[in-house]
Amino acid sequence: MATATQPMATVAPRLGWFSSLPSAKRRTITGYLFIMPFILGFLFWFLTPALIAVWLTFTDWNLIRPARYIGLDNILRLGTDKLFWQSLKVTTLYTLASVPLGLVLAFLLALLINTKVKGIAFFRTIYYLPSIVPAVASAVLWAWIFNTEFGLLNAVLRVFGIPRIAWLQDPTFALWALIIMSLWGLGGAMIIYLAGLQGIPDVFYEAAEIDGAGRWSQLWNITIPLLSPVIFFNLIMSIIGTFQVFTAGFLLTNGGPQNATLFYVLYLYRNGFQYLDMGYSAALAWVLFLIILMLTALIFRYVGGMVHYEDNA
Repeated sequence: MATATQPMATVAPRLGWFSSLPSAKRRTITGYLFIMPFILGFLFWFLTPALIAVWLTFTDWNLIRPARYIGLDNILRLGTDKLFWQSLKVTTLYTLASVPLGLVLAFLLALLINTKVKGIAFFRTIYYLPSIVPAVASAVLWAWIFNTEFGLLNAVLRVFGIPRIAWLQDPTFALWALIIMSLWGLGGAMIIYLAGLQGIPDVFYEAAEIDGAGRWSQLWNITIPLLSPVIFFNLIMSIIGTFQVFTAGFLLTNGGPQNATLFYVLYLYRNGFQYLDMGYSAALAWVLFLIILMLTALIFRYVGGMVHYEDNA
């Protein structure tokens, strides 16, 4: 850089090679400079760890002694590992329950706050705030809500004469408790729905009202079709997120009781950082990646065709 004793005129010639290049090359170099942070991050924080995980899948390594090549032993071990199948079952049930509930409730909330009434910004903020509460703080709050002896939820149930429930200690209710907790963070999907709703032109609804269409008909024939790209996006992101759930199961139940909340990522964490079985943990990670990839591909194949885009023929 030029200093007080070094005129800018003496620095300018150093950049003359760049200004002498054709404009197309200058734009290309400038573009690569702007995307260089992403490229470096991708190479060092994604691609390199992923390739190392592929190598670890075929090794036995406990972080202390050197890794030992064992071939396909870690992959074959998956077929006989009961906890692997249990964690996959728990995560699948959690996904099947929380994703539809989350999508529907977030959509209904978005419809509710997509109104022009006084003070609506306050309610939008209130509904969105839980989604930005730190995960650990949310877990502490819900641990109190689900407490068997003095929890808020059991206190409400006692008002209606329902006996107290051991939400986090009973295998029958533990997973449902975490599903209920997952609905606490609907604000993110709700805001995305709201943005989609506000992007629908009013002219469609005005034309429908002239034709005599009621509110339900407008919702089914205008709102949902035009909002289908947003619904599709939330569906994909929700499935990916639920298959990677970890914090709730780790902090509230630690996978119990009786492995009723042993989520897949929690089991992966145990193998890698509690049992120090990094090879098997890497195999679990790649299986999770393939499961999410397969589910995403299937959803794009069978659900993507139902999505309405404005430029569709």
